[in-house]
Amino acid sequence: MTRDGGGAGAVDPQQLWLAPTGPRRGRRPAHSREAITAAAVALADAEGLEAVTMRKVASQVGVSVMSLYSYAPDKGTLLELMVDQVSGELTTGGAPESGAVPAPPGASPRPPGGPGAAYAPTGDWRADLKTIGHLQRALMLRHPWLPAALSTRRTPGPHALAFVEHALAVLRPTGLDGAARLEIFAQLTAFVAAHVGHELARTEAAGAPDRAAAEARYLAAVAADGHHPELAEALAAPGRSLTPEATFTRFLNRLTDGLDTD
Repeated sequence: MTRDGGGAGAVDPQQLWLAPTGPRRGRRPAHSREAITAAAVALADAEGLEAVTMRKVASQVGVSVMSLYSYAPDKGTLLELMVDQVSGELTTGGAPESGAVPAPPGASPRPPGGPGAAYAPTGDWRADLKTIGHLQRALMLRHPWLPAALSTRRTPGPHALAFVEHALAVLRPTGLDGAARLEIFAQLTAFVAAHVGHELARTEAAGAPDRAAAEARYLAAVAADGHHPELAEALAAPGRSLTPEATFTRFLNRLTDGLDTD
């Protein structure tokens, strides 16, 4: 794999997350690993994940490609750093410039800089889990490349681990063991990533109104042909709010309300 390959980096997780950051030899570095990662995140936000190459990130930062390799030896490692950096937004409720996700009913905000998430668990694990889902969706909409990046990520960094710790604490009242709680959190994250990916694709498709009109005509014809009574009944049902937020909330509620903890 080339250094611009999109797979997981070859760096050992302990070396990546626990070792001191930055070049170890020579003069004091002009940039931090955090600043280089932030430049890569900004590039992905603006142009998509495919635009993030080692050469382009180096150009954005103003360093040589060889210098960049001393911070991240390949794109896979850089992607790990990017995912963890934006995961830090989950502990504040949102990016500073985007505003915070509203607090769930009964939630107590954590002190600034505290561990975990923006809000302490309320004891109502289903409500808290829904809040986690909304926080994750908001994060992925701010960084549209994130759902795809999560599928190649290998090891959670410190920011992601802090949020995992929060999610496990949220789920403690279920009485489930740790492994089952991890599975529920993984299930929720996978649902949110898949939903946001679909939501982004639908938003892009909405830019072609002729296509949407053609699809509506097709479904109306199918519903009227007498061979799809269940579909006809579903399409004839009273309309529900189809805003992205309302649709996501309905799906999230069904997922969390239907979880079996027995």
